[in-house]
Amino acid sequence: MTIKVFNREKIVSKGIISELRKICSRILCHANVLGYSKDDQFAIHLALEEAVVNAVRHGNKQDSEKDVTIEYELSPEKIELWVTDQGMGFKPSDVADPRSGENIYKAGGRGVLLIKSYMNSVEYNNAGNSVHMTKLNSKPV
Repeated sequence: MTIKVFNREKIVSKGIISELRKICSRILCHANVLGYSKDDQFAIHLALEEAVVNAVRHGNKQDSEKDVTIEYELSPEKIELWVTDQGMGFKPSDVADPRSGENIYKAGGRGVLLIKSYMNSVEYNNAGNSVHMTKLNSKPV
């Protein structure tokens, strides 16, 4: 089976969340045109925004001189997203489960769980500074 890619783009931007959110909006517009359901668009939006905010806040430590790279490949069947920061990285397995014990009442710490919950596939590179997320279109054209 061959998947025709309709959009593929790599965008490097300074870690300014408002600018990165505009990029997220552009990706969601493409998903809408390709017939992704509102639920799928919500999942993509939530996961992408969480990954971008994590890259800026935790990866780049809010250093606006450091870049965040968003790359995406979009087809009617699936969207693949990569978010990469210039930080030191982290081990996803070291992130505490926000659903257990004292973590339940903490204000943050749910981004990684949300991303995993809403995407079909989530992988981190060995350095821990890049996440690759895949969302299958629940209603492919």
